[in-house]
Amino acid sequence: MVKKISNRQKQVLKVIQQHSDKYGYSPSYRDICKETEITSTSMVNYYLKQLEEEGYIKREENISRSLNITEKAQKKFQHLLGTAQEIVNEMVRTLTIPIVGQIVASEPVPVPAGDIRHYESDVDIAESLLPRNVGKETLFALEVKGDSMIDAMVNDGDIVIMKPAREANNGEMVAVRINQDETTLKYFHREGDRVRLQPANPTMDPIFIEKSTPIEVQGKVVLVLRQI
Repeated sequence: MVKKISNRQKQVLKVIQQHSDKYGYSPSYRDICKETEITSTSMVNYYLKQLEEEGYIKREENISRSLNITEKAQKKFQHLLGTAQEIVNEMVRTLTIPIVGQIVASEPVPVPAGDIRHYESDVDIAESLLPRNVGKETLFALEVKGDSMIDAMVNDGDIVIMKPAREANNGEMVAVRINQDETTLKYFHREGDRVRLQPANPTMDPIFIEKSTPIEVQGKVVLVLRQI
């Protein structure tokens, strides 16, 4: 089954083509950020990985400015890549989710006053990647900082898609607020009167939260967008 390409992916393709035509070499990740108004190079990498998997670009590992438009992309998007006109809108089954901040995957750290979420940017993802019956209109995304969840395939710089939640079942990966002023991303386990926040990193110890310490579940992870 051929996947449809999102408008954001088309923007990235167009920038690669136009920059290469103008300068004779492909753009950097920051060049793409500037031209598309994508605020994070990790998100640029996410879109490039999608385009590479679909065969629309090629890039050489460990070589900068090695983005090349494939013949497949040239044929399919001849109008888009061959002109400077605006991107043609296309109905695609994608969902735009706001990237509303960062979440640490390390020891809990202080967070700004107020809620964990504050608007920064957004990410387009295929609806087919999301679990069924999830409230798509309430989803939000967070950029991961730290490496306590690496064995769960969640690395520093990855994006986690979250659904709001105030309660969690044992074993679920959640964003939690501790003492009203610290937050972290961990596996949740309730053990009697205390909660164990379990990292997915054998070099790190679990965090035990006693009954007397305020703890608040703020969201559950439903999808991880991995950075290469």
